[in-house]
Amino acid sequence: MRGRKPRPTRLKVIEGNPGKRPLNPHEPKPRSAIPTCPAHLNPSAKAEWKRLAHQLYNLGVLSHLDRAALAAYCQSYGRWVEAERKLAGTPAIIKMPSGYLQQNPWLTIATKQLELMHRYASDLGLSPAARPRLSAVVSGLNSRGGTDAFGRRPKPWEFTETEDDSVEKFFR
Repeated sequence: MRGRKPRPTRLKVIEGNPGKRPLNPHEPKPRSAIPTCPAHLNPSAKAEWKRLAHQLYNLGVLSHLDRAALAAYCQSYGRWVEAERKLAGTPAIIKMPSGYLQQNPWLTIATKQLELMHRYASDLGLSPAARPRLSAVVSGLNSRGGTDAFGRRPKPWEFTETEDDSVEKFFR
């Protein structure tokens, strides 16, 4: 598959559909829910799960289907925290018994976990670059792919919430 990965429709709506491309009306829309935290996560990962799960649920982008992706992100976060704690007490370059200098293995682990966190964060919509584009005021969309009565896509600042056209009904 070439090009950028497609973003979930819910995130496009929250961002105000910046690309102005038609929204996918046939995208599966799982019911928003907070999945249970996996027992195998380390303590730092469980704390991150508790911190993120409710926020993602409130945005409407978390369902039971996202449990593995969120768990992978949280576990990477937990391992990164552990590696950073170990690095705090040791130098970044260590001298081996043979006399050669080598990068601390904890630095390698921390770097790899940061890469994994970044990958999962983009999949879950958690990247810092996406945060300024998110808006909590999202409504006024109808079932014709996010257009108003005249066939225009409203700008993010033009959204008005009505009982008939709420985003919650659009995504059920």
